[in-house]
Amino acid sequence: MAGGKIKKEKAPRGAVGSSNHYQGGIQFHKSKGQHILKNPLLVDSIVQKAGINSTDVILEIGPGTGNLTKKLLEAGKSVVAVELDPRMVLELQRRFQGTPFSNRLKVIQGDVLKCDLPYFDICVANIPYQISSPLTFKLLNHKPSFRCAIIMFQREFAMRLVAQPSDSLYCRLSVNTQLLARVSHLLKVGKNNFRPPPKVDSSVVRIEPRKPPPAVNFKEWDGLVRICFTRKNKTLGSIFRQKRVLSIMEKNYKTLQALGVSAAGDVADDVAVLGESGEMEEESEDVDDDEDMEVEMEDGEGKGSEFKEKVLGILKLGKFEEKRSAKLAQADFMHLLSLFNRAGIHFS
Repeated sequence: MAGGKIKKEKAPRGAVGSSNHYQGGIQFHKSKGQHILKNPLLVDSIVQKAGINSTDVILEIGPGTGNLTKKLLEAGKSVVAVELDPRMVLELQRRFQGTPFSNRLKVIQGDVLKCDLPYFDICVANIPYQISSPLTFKLLNHKPSFRCAIIMFQREFAMRLVAQPSDSLYCRLSVNTQLLARVSHLLKVGKNNFRPPPKVDSSVVRIEPRKPPPAVNFKEWDGLVRICFTRKNKTLGSIFRQKRVLSIMEKNYKTLQALGVSAAGDVADDVAVLGESGEMEEESEDVDDDEDMEVEMEDGEGKGSEFKEKVLGILKLGKFEEKRSAKLAQADFMHLLSLFNRAGIHFS
């Protein structure tokens, strides 16, 4: 608007032409990840791709003012909506009060990461992007297992979920998610489909938990994968020569030997978990300077130790020493974990 002095938030609530930060008199907060889908065709497309049955109980996370909720109620048996913002809870209750949908909608006010989720068949959600990772794994750990989840993520996060070996975005998130679920990209969604528009584009992803779940201790699996992706373009031989990696691995090994057990899962509370407390966080930048890193890690305590030779011997046995995590598939990580376990080395 000319002059640029009119503050949009001062516009009359509910008035035609008012700021797109409002709907039904409610102001949306970008800082809380409140970006409401305003494109009805997109809402219809998401519901259609979800493949909802008339008997399905649907979990919706962050329903906002209920644009998607209405379509879900029309398609399924019932909807359980988890919403943190009490203003949105009231808006949902007002919107569906006195309608045929009122008895089929249950609204839970609270933080979805902290509350216990009820039974559901399918999850359909446009979530606050800052909770993407913890929510994904909370859903994948939910029992009983659901059929599928159709979730709107920030586009880069979505592409990490579906990335394959050798893709530039392939990372620990890709490997861990795909261990537990089949993941597929459904739709790219432009920022202008939201009110208010976010700064980034989005994508809709389908997540189907594997049934039965893989026969692997996930905590231990993640301990190994976390190490491997500290520098995904480094050779595994270079990564497993690092003093800090060997130190924690050897501590776990000696603890398990002292306890006289063969499975790390039996004593998860008694051993160090690789990567916890920020010890081994995945790094986002990878440079191919193996020679410099080799000198750094060969130097100092632990050089030529018996345990170090044991670890490097395992890598050589599986022909992993010169391989890089960025190019390894699920089966490769599973094989590597089995080789370590057979030698009595565990990661949790």
